[in-house]
Amino acid sequence: MARGKSGRIVLEIDPALKRRLHAELSYVGVSMKEWFVRQATNFLDTPENNYVCDNSEEYRVRSHSDEIKEEKIMSKASVISMFSGCGGMDLGFRGGFDFLGDFYADRPFDIIWANDLREAACETYKQNLDDIIREGDVWAHLDSMPESADVVIGGFPCQDISVNGKRAGVAGARSGLYCAMVEAVRKTRPKIFVAENVKGLLMDYNKESLDAVFNDFSSLGYNVDYQLYRAADYGVPQLRERVFIVGTRPDVSRFRPPTPTHSKLDWVSCEQALYDLEWKEEDESFNHIWSRAKKSPEQGNRRLKSDRPGHTIRAECHGNIQFHYKLPRRISMREAARIQSFPDSFIFASGLREIERQIGNAVPPVLAWHMAGAVAECLGNSGVKIGANFEISDRRVSNPPRTYQLV
Repeated sequence: MARGKSGRIVLEIDPALKRRLHAELSYVGVSMKEWFVRQATNFLDTPENNYVCDNSEEYRVRSHSDEIKEEKIMSKASVISMFSGCGGMDLGFRGGFDFLGDFYADRPFDIIWANDLREAACETYKQNLDDIIREGDVWAHLDSMPESADVVIGGFPCQDISVNGKRAGVAGARSGLYCAMVEAVRKTRPKIFVAENVKGLLMDYNKESLDAVFNDFSSLGYNVDYQLYRAADYGVPQLRERVFIVGTRPDVSRFRPPTPTHSKLDWVSCEQALYDLEWKEEDESFNHIWSRAKKSPEQGNRRLKSDRPGHTIRAECHGNIQFHYKLPRRISMREAARIQSFPDSFIFASGLREIERQIGNAVPPVLAWHMAGAVAECLGNSGVKIGANFEISDRRVSNPPRTYQLV
């Protein structure tokens, strides 16, 4: 067990035990957080256990009959998360996770509201991040959104914009949901918002869509910029390209994109990311399961190259996910999660097809972490106090052991 600077307690729990506990608590309508707080309170309320007296600057326990009071010594910027999916972007903004031997430090952000349409994605979010996420149509939940927040983030649906989609643009039923994000920004007036979408938004056939998105956000009085990012340039073992649209209020410094950490000379390759899983047998509890779909004329014929980052992980691959660079099979869901830069501790709570969708829809957490650092720097430059003790752009290398090693 460890306690970070923010006071958040991190427990290392066996994934199978975690799922059992979550299932039992869900049955009686109690979240894990509520259960742990209740157990801790009951423990301290028992006289024979009243030997705890922590007068540190983070916690003060006055007596066994008093309420436990956590004193906030560092403020965090509040974040509203829309179209949250399984939580890739949210994990990046929260920070505090390991990936391929690097530790990505805590970020000074607190997710106070989240929403997604899909039940399975919400379940994964709850098990790995927090139970604050609200399931269902975003329009039905807008009234429950806080009246204000420092930051609004979200990757609005892209099916109508994607090269592989119907190309209906933002007039399409799904991609038109960006209007909900516009409404959220109008309602909460955040200091900064971050919207993510596919590279197709910048293509000629989507010019009207890009103009509509840009103009709708700009009409709210925000300074809006957009840029194409390649995930591999930030330590993600994937050649994924995504557009981030960032808007800042006039009283906030203009956003400056995070500086790339990698180039073609040192991109993280598939083999670097996956080598220790090559001979591991299937393990459903670890999401190390793979599709048996036969070759397809579509993306399913692609094979990873060991010395290059992976191809873009798609959400709607229908089992036709890319093949392993060495083995005679498609990549597993855990391997796909690594290509997306999810830590091994992040367990997806569903079956193979739904996991494919969750991983493919996600913003790579490591890329989101770098974006979060740039957002924090932007707010800091504007005089917003978001916790001086947080490292804004530092990445600490701790070299933790991989979950599985070759023998």
